[in-house]
Amino acid sequence: MPHVCRSRAFYSLAALATVTAFIQPKNVFPHRSVRTVRSAMDMKQRRSKSRENIPQATSSEGEIPPNLRRKLRASRPAMGHVVPKATRTKGAGGSANPRLRPQGRAREAGMNNPSMLKILGGSARGKRLDSPEVYLRPMMGKVREAVYSTFTSFGLYDEGVSTRHLDIFSGSGSVGLESLSRGASHCTFVDFAAECCNAVERNVQWCGFGEEGTTNIVCADYLQALRDPSSVGLPVGSTYQIVTLCPPYEEVVYADLIEAAANSVLVADDTVILIEYPVELGCLPHVISRKDGGKLIGVRNRKYGRTVIAMYVVNPTGRMEVAGSRPEEFVTV
Repeated sequence: MPHVCRSRAFYSLAALATVTAFIQPKNVFPHRSVRTVRSAMDMKQRRSKSRENIPQATSSEGEIPPNLRRKLRASRPAMGHVVPKATRTKGAGGSANPRLRPQGRAREAGMNNPSMLKILGGSARGKRLDSPEVYLRPMMGKVREAVYSTFTSFGLYDEGVSTRHLDIFSGSGSVGLESLSRGASHCTFVDFAAECCNAVERNVQWCGFGEEGTTNIVCADYLQALRDPSSVGLPVGSTYQIVTLCPPYEEVVYADLIEAAANSVLVADDTVILIEYPVELGCLPHVISRKDGGKLIGVRNRKYGRTVIAMYVVNPTGRMEVAGSRPEEFVTV
């Protein structure tokens, strides 16, 4: 058999071809085509660039930044349990005409809760909540669980502590009812829609918080309730240890909401104010100034998908040691 002489160059080229084949990127999704995988990667890159374009807070300390003084577009898909019957298309499926229906005891009670919105902890744990026939965007269960774990760590539900909760934009009342279930002594629910207030009343009774003095349901505009609480029937001199603001993103100007809450007579030293906002808004400032010279200090700013939860303490006295200032969380979302 004739001897075949191969040069070093031949072996070098062969080795290079082997290494190239070894490091060639593989399709990690074998059930998808290469074109599909590349499209997904391109989409991810576009989303990353869009996040870079989100305006961030650039104002001096204490001032409301310009990005909060505008209305924004932050559309979210409607969920099955919050689409009014009047808007559903006859014969259509999907989000246009959800087919979900209440189940079990909730159905027997005539409740509208196909998405299984319920109390997550405390004395009323597991109680399912009725939803009004209006568009709602209730706080997600995982977010609500994280929020109340934080409130609990602040000592707001410790034995012997009397915590009063003000739930603005209450909707079905899930946020305030969760607080009552975990140990709050009182909750005032505020919503502009009569359907929501009626749903809250039903849920209060359903969860067993109908005792006189435990709840107060106010059907009023949020700015009027914060700026002039006595005009909507709130007792003069009453203050709250927790204020939760979970507005419909596209229907409020956040600067107006924050200024009204920060300067309201309903808050006092060490009041915890929670503000839910979308990532499209940009980051909230770490410090917010009050007209009386006081300040709101940011203690939490956490993102959950496209939802961000910010927590502030009004004129912190140091009583809540765990609720310390965290400026590093208010840099970007």
